[in-house]
Amino acid sequence: MAIVATTSGIALILLVLWEGFETIILPRRVTRRFRLTRFFYRSSWRSWVKIVKTLVPPRRRESWLSYFGPLSLLLLLSVWAGGLICGFALIHWAFGSAVLAANGEAGYITDLYLSGTTFFTLGLGDVLPRTSLARLLVVVESGMGFAFLALVISYLPALNQSFARREVSISLLDARAGSPPTASEMLCRHGHERGKEALRQLLHEWEHWSAEFLEGHLSYPVLAYFRSQHDNQSWLAALTAILDTCSVIMAGLEGACERQAELTFAMARHAVVDLSLVFKTVPKGPNTDRMPPEKLMELRLMLADSGQILRGGDAVDEKVHELRLMYEPYIQALATYFQISLPPWIAEESWVDNWQGDLSEQAGKGRKSAGKSRAGHF
Repeated sequence: MAIVATTSGIALILLVLWEGFETIILPRRVTRRFRLTRFFYRSSWRSWVKIVKTLVPPRRRESWLSYFGPLSLLLLLSVWAGGLICGFALIHWAFGSAVLAANGEAGYITDLYLSGTTFFTLGLGDVLPRTSLARLLVVVESGMGFAFLALVISYLPALNQSFARREVSISLLDARAGSPPTASEMLCRHGHERGKEALRQLLHEWEHWSAEFLEGHLSYPVLAYFRSQHDNQSWLAALTAILDTCSVIMAGLEGACERQAELTFAMARHAVVDLSLVFKTVPKGPNTDRMPPEKLMELRLMLADSGQILRGGDAVDEKVHELRLMYEPYIQALATYFQISLPPWIAEESWVDNWQGDLSEQAGKGRKSAGKSRAGHF
């Protein structure tokens, strides 16, 4: 029994240390089939989604889903700490509970108490190790507790900084592409005299954003569970709008920045595909076509009204369709997994940008605002 307890304790400690190393320190995607951290997030996220869908009204679900990211991170750190404490307690117990307790009791509960106070470096002194091996375990565990605290202190600021950088660019899309961002608004709002150069610069910035997003979310996948400040904004909606816009430009928008659109499309699609691999979301077709032929014709008319020309013909339509097949199955799978609504290609007339909202809208009285001009017309 002592051998089993020792082996189990050492295995538990090594498992937690390795998971922490891969999650916090290792700056690359882990391809191992089974990971405790991945299992923790997939199982807890699915349970959280079911609970929210069952108990929370639809208008409040987005807020409750947004709690998962921070709460799950705190719970994961607690699971790691608990695993290390239990692992050391098993080793103490396997070697005969060599401790001196103030009440004279000895056993696994006392060993667990000693391990907990040692890991968190409390130093209460009511339970003391009485053999050399027990003292060695106490020293090793106390050092591990300091290291764990240091990793947490360095990990949380890195997450917050990466999240903030991600959200800044998403917020900047508000006046440039609408809320939520759509390809139609992004193209029409850049139909002015210097719009083509502004659009090229925007896509250039989003090429870099996609690369930074990919690296950050491969290193810290938990960031994908952190949702944006507004219910109608998300990292997936922003990526979708950028990919939609690049598809139209690449298919045949005259005078547009085709080469930059190709570069941005490649980087954004790379990010979407790699995120699908990380979260093991199987690409799937949409329940409804996001861009039926009549919508594509409507987009042509909108672009024409803004002084832009999207070439006609079956070749252009087929090109748009082929480009959509390269990314839409992945974003549909990610949207289903993360419970995120994808933006349409063409914005609805009733939508008002977030910067145009008033206090009544922020209080939850709707996103419609009669009599207000749309952001694309100012």
